[in-house]
Amino acid sequence: MEEEVKTVHREQHAAKEMFATEEVMSIPEPLASDKSSSKGIPPEITTHKLSIDPRFKPRVLERYSENPQSQCIVHEIFDSAYALAQDQNGNYVTQGWTEGSIMCLERGKPHERSRIIEKLTVNVVQLSQHKYASNVVEKCLEYGDSAERELLIEEILADSEANDNLLSMMKDQFANYVVQKILEISNDKHRDILLSRIRVHLRALKKYTYGKHIVARFEQLSDEGV
Repeated sequence: MEEEVKTVHREQHAAKEMFATEEVMSIPEPLASDKSSSKGIPPEITTHKLSIDPRFKPRVLERYSENPQSQCIVHEIFDSAYALAQDQNGNYVTQGWTEGSIMCLERGKPHERSRIIEKLTVNVVQLSQHKYASNVVEKCLEYGDSAERELLIEEILADSEANDNLLSMMKDQFANYVVQKILEISNDKHRDILLSRIRVHLRALKKYTYGKHIVARFEQLSDEGV
């Protein structure tokens, strides 16, 4: 199972590299005489197409970067950020926006990235345990500003009596990578809180395949005197 997860991450990394360099593929002709959707979005570019059709990668959207309709596409993507983040193809659109990548209509501006992160924060624990959305969460942590990172981390650290979000994430095959990312990018305050919480669960984590990844990272940071 662990090797399977590593394979997934390798495949996603390879796919992302391909999307960043591939030439924009030709966009198929709209069906019949329907030249635009009710929202003014070209019918061949919708979040449905972005999610189910592998030809509609972020670079394809560059075709419309100077088009007045582009803002309609932007709003359509914002409205569907949660669904796209969990989709095999659509997650690359969301990742591109959080990176500020040229792949998405040359946008990904700070206020637009903030809208994506705001929409995802409330479900960050659930998304972190998802095969595709976990990569989006990592990008949010990596490219968000300090305030956005704090919102995401606080949501993860906020436990109820009946639910320990952090523990469930540390044992999860995908979310453990999100926890490692937090350890990598967090400020001293959050890193200290996280390390103290990990310390409490060290014995339990050693029993789980993916928890051992966290234990190894904890021991590495301890050796470095962090």
